Amino acid sequence: MPVRFTSEDPEIECVVAAELRLTDRDIRNSRETTSALLDPEFHEFGASGRVWDKESILDMMSRDTSATPTVDEMTAVRLGTTVIHVTYRTRSPERTAVRSSIWLLRDGRWTLYFHQGTPLA
Repeated sequence: MPVRFTSEDPEIECVVAAELRLTDRDIRNSRETTSALLDPEFHEFGASGRVWDKESILDMMSRDTSATPTVDEMTAVRLGTTVIHVTYRTRSPERTAVRSSIWLLRDGRWTLYFHQGTPLA
């Protein structure tokens, strides 16, 4: 079942839609599409325990064959005029994790600056 998320802030709606696109395997496997969503200074502390930068995550995502996870418990708040924080939970055969993303507005475009996944027991 798709995530239902609504906000009165159209920029939050835009960021949440972009975040959800990054959970889609077809999007993740497209280096060009994914790269456009990631900030040039992107970094991640992955649920796997790895630390990623933009190039390393693009390499991994382009080869990713895992199942698209189920997403729930999504929230998003504006931390400033150019910063939105998104949190949610993913469930897949590999793991359940809570996730946190920081999106920045740069040059009129929202990009994912930081992401952290924390596995749940």
